[in-house]
Amino acid sequence: MNYHNITMDDMLNGDGLRTVLWVSGCAHHCRGCQNPQTWPADSGIPFDDAAKAELFANLSRDYISGVTFSGGDPLCACNQDVIGALIAEIREKFPNKTIWLYSGDVFENIRDLPFLPMVDVMVDGPYIEALRDVQLRWKGSANQRVIDVKKTLAANQIVLWA
Repeated sequence: MNYHNITMDDMLNGDGLRTVLWVSGCAHHCRGCQNPQTWPADSGIPFDDAAKAELFANLSRDYISGVTFSGGDPLCACNQDVIGALIAEIREKFPNKTIWLYSGDVFENIRDLPFLPMVDVMVDGPYIEALRDVQLRWKGSANQRVIDVKKTLAANQIVLWA
């Protein structure tokens, strides 16, 4: 898996101060995407042990609420194995940190991924430029949903994060 950046102390991509991993690879190619440079899976740099150490060092800070996976699309087929393993390891090492996941796919298509129960919040759906609304919280277009993953899985229906 490749990535473009690890952002520290981010307030724009989830609740609280967060560490954000911006991965490469996206098949959605949404018109008006804010990160088209992340579409090619081979763009950016390899996510190696040094990058993982940087991510975990940032997460270990007491004031960091959690991690957000964005990109590109963390759920692009080229990313799923590494993202799944990272989510499992983060959940084990940082049980009190929240995990947010952005994807251009919809929840209904990925609900059976084995690591999904470890995710707290998922922002799903493609970005649709015609539905862009800068007043929306945590998402770029009105079709996207900010989903409470644990409540959604328990209820077997979409429960929006409040």
